[in-house]
Amino acid sequence: MQIALFQPDIPQNTGTILRLCACLDLAAHIIEPAGFPVSDRHFRRSGMDYLDRVGITRHDSWAHFAAWRAANGFRLMLFTTKGSHSYLDQHYMTSDILLFGRESAGVPDEVAASADARLVIPIRPDLRSLNVAMAAAMAAGEALRQTRAAPVQTILPEMPE
Repeated sequence: MQIALFQPDIPQNTGTILRLCACLDLAAHIIEPAGFPVSDRHFRRSGMDYLDRVGITRHDSWAHFAAWRAANGFRLMLFTTKGSHSYLDQHYMTSDILLFGRESAGVPDEVAASADARLVIPIRPDLRSLNVAMAAAMAAGEALRQTRAAPVQTILPEMPE
């Protein structure tokens, strides 16, 4: 499972998502250009010391990312407020890439058209959207719930009353 960020705008969100990737052992991709220098102090602060524990691949353009993805046969799951069905109804595979667009503008039509699925996280109709880092955490949680083997259950002795 991998997370890709299309031209991220906000360094704090990117740092938070990369920290999520480190903690959940997910590969991360940044599709340039980002709206900030990757060495930006807010980016480093949000990711804390976790940034050294995540595999980050930077792609200098959408075209290069798309070519890399096609060559490796990965499915692309785009999370968008314009999604065609709920992320909870999607069947995920370990080889999926979860793609999140720019905080300010999402992704262009060309990017959306190349996705294998356009998924939405259902929210109240009178509200616009979730924070991208929150959406990435929800999406990764559901995708990993479906694709990772269940942990071995530990049976604890009954507690005395």
